[in-house]
Amino acid sequence: MNRYLAVLWLTLLPLLGNTQSNSATDELILALEDMHQLQGSFLQQQFSENDALLVESSGSFRLLRPGFFAWEIQVPDSQLVIATPEYVWHHDLDLDTVTRRPVSDSAQMSPLQVLGGDEAVLRERFSVAREEAGVFTLTPVKGDPGFQRLTLQLDGNTVTGMEILDKLNQRVVIAFDQLDAGAALTPADFAFQPPDGADLFYYDE
Repeated sequence: MNRYLAVLWLTLLPLLGNTQSNSATDELILALEDMHQLQGSFLQQQFSENDALLVESSGSFRLLRPGFFAWEIQVPDSQLVIATPEYVWHHDLDLDTVTRRPVSDSAQMSPLQVLGGDEAVLRERFSVAREEAGVFTLTPVKGDPGFQRLTLQLDGNTVTGMEILDKLNQRVVIAFDQLDAGAALTPADFAFQPPDGADLFYYDE
């Protein structure tokens, strides 16, 4: 089940969209423009359609805008998702497998990639609605992204939580903690080298 949660970060198809919600989109872009980097811990919970808690996981994350993020589940199992402008890596440490997909592929990009991406991603691929102060809902405008909507909770220009409603009407709720927006992250912090002996699955070859 926790592998489903990690894979969920890889389940947004690039979409062509419109710009009907320019006002809310502009407000969200303005709120995020000073958030160049962020790292911290997270608590991630998946709920069934009937709001029963299915699984809970926790770990750490790093984000460098635009285009870099690392998402590491540490409890109850061990998984790592790393995205760069070129590739998305998924390392399942328990199964000792590594998957790599090109970002430019129609395969997938994750909610955290949306957060870490550039202005064009928000303007071209999503309809954005401001629900209340600091709460924005992003709805894909075309295609089959694997989820119905993504909600961001912000405190000023810092993202404090996310909620994803998937195609099965299950919710994934993420709360961020121990946030640090001042760490000097660089692209080198997102370099990934598959460990020796791991089973490799490269979908760009």
